[in-house]
Amino acid sequence: MSIHMDKNRITPVTLQKMKGKTPIVALTAYEKPMAEIIDPHVDMIIVGDSVGMVVYGQDSTLGVTLEMMINHGLAVTRGAAHACVIIDMPFGSYQVSPQQAFRHASQVLIRTGAQAVKLEGGAEMLDTTRFLTQRGIPVMPHIGLMPQHVNQLGGFKTQARDAAAIEALVSLAKDFEQAGAFSILIEGTSELAARTVTAGVSIPVIGIGASPACDGQVLVTEDILGLFSDYTPKFAKRYIDLGSLITKACAQYAQEVRTGEFPASEHCFGLSKTTKVTAD
Repeated sequence: MSIHMDKNRITPVTLQKMKGKTPIVALTAYEKPMAEIIDPHVDMIIVGDSVGMVVYGQDSTLGVTLEMMINHGLAVTRGAAHACVIIDMPFGSYQVSPQQAFRHASQVLIRTGAQAVKLEGGAEMLDTTRFLTQRGIPVMPHIGLMPQHVNQLGGFKTQARDAAAIEALVSLAKDFEQAGAFSILIEGTSELAARTVTAGVSIPVIGIGASPACDGQVLVTEDILGLFSDYTPKFAKRYIDLGSLITKACAQYAQEVRTGEFPASEHCFGLSKTTKVTAD
């Protein structure tokens, strides 16, 4: 077995070197086929706890478990040979103590082969971030709009829209950098907040719904593919209406099965050349 890391793999260190030079491209994935498709085109794949809403149809991310994240993370790493894979720590798996966070985060990395974990929180997560990074676990804090805090926030509401809130967010980002974070994800803030945070730290800031002022962008892949006909976030651009294409393909398949058009002869297996068929 080789003791050398894959030289083609983007790592947290690689991402740090991209700050201020090359915009970082990130998308989400929850399973191997999607990871294989997006891997050549992105620098980072986030296995988000958004899986609870996107895949399982939950109303929030709060119902996602550690085992769910590990299973989906393993599926993604099996399909991603190039991008840096970052896995969300689900609600309740890291908030009790730094020790709890390390126990669960280490299992995430060991069992999936991912390169880093992401966790949500404010100043209360600084000690945890420091504890993890000092023990070899790369951490990406998630600030601004934090979906795991949806009940406390009263919904998915834009954050840091006044001077005081922006100042507090910048201070928090700097504190996370000092605690050892290799990057920061900022969600659902004003453009001024995103720009100020990005300029205020020396680590990459990845935005989702936080303007082009960040060092990189991440979106939920299913949103850009148009797989949800009922809702697309304001900050997401739909690049293709894949939902309609899938609907059309399924309808055509159903029609061909019912009319006997499928399967045709080219879809069937014949006998081997040595097989002799005799009539009764």
